[in-house]
Amino acid sequence: MTVVTLPQVPGLGGLYLRGAVRRGSGARLPDVSYRASDVRADPARLTAYQHLFREAGTDQLPAGFVHTLAFPVATALMARPDFPLRLLGMVHLANRATQHRPLLLGEPLTVEATARDLRPHHRGTQVDLLTTVSGADGDEAWRGVSTYLAPGVHLPGAERPERGERPDFQPPLPTGRWRYDAGRGRRYAAISGDANPIHLSALSAKAFGFPRAIAHGMDTAARALSDVGAARGERFTWTVEFAAPVLLPSSPSVRVARDGDGFGYTVWDARRNKLHLHGRVDPAPSG
Repeated sequence: MTVVTLPQVPGLGGLYLRGAVRRGSGARLPDVSYRASDVRADPARLTAYQHLFREAGTDQLPAGFVHTLAFPVATALMARPDFPLRLLGMVHLANRATQHRPLLLGEPLTVEATARDLRPHHRGTQVDLLTTVSGADGDEAWRGVSTYLAPGVHLPGAERPERGERPDFQPPLPTGRWRYDAGRGRRYAAISGDANPIHLSALSAKAFGFPRAIAHGMDTAARALSDVGAARGERFTWTVEFAAPVLLPSSPSVRVARDGDGFGYTVWDARRNKLHLHGRVDPAPSG
């Protein structure tokens, strides 16, 4: 695999523009990884993130904030001309992140992204983007796997799997309710750099088929992680599966509760009895 070293972390705006004007082609993933070195967290962005998610005001980088540092490197890989799927229009299906140790403000980080496991889905084609973040010691401190779907794109010759049975959603007993105003997407975009128009306003979201702006998926997942709080410890695995977007403004119901050795969480629309997302936070395996 060829390692492409980026001179700096690319801006997401330019990547989305590139993804809007080109279509993916082919049926193979590029045999490359993208790497950015000496990546450093911006103190003002970290403070804004901590305020938005009510995270502790320390020098430790929350796992959701680390995702925002790694995401542009993975997006740059998906914006390559030889990437087989079109960047714009891809749907985030699931995410899994493991924090081996906390990363610190001011620590020089190395971010690396690769694409793997291009495979059929009943609605199209899915792919995993693997990102790793190493600290000053050179050891991997954070690892994330994001699974994306390209709806309506089918691999030549691949058998389309049948859709599995999905049980009716039975809402659990809520432990709280979040209140998202219409500007939530813009605030998260200012922190993460992810200014995808579907998150910014009702007008720009309608151009992509949404009735209103929608919250970033990783915003809602990170909000659940922050609700777990210090009980998650310093080493943990955080997973999420997305079901339906959170429209803005809205007040989704939430359950975050101890479940075995970890915590489970569910976010849903109580009025329509519709699941938004669910996931877990568990102690990370040793080693």
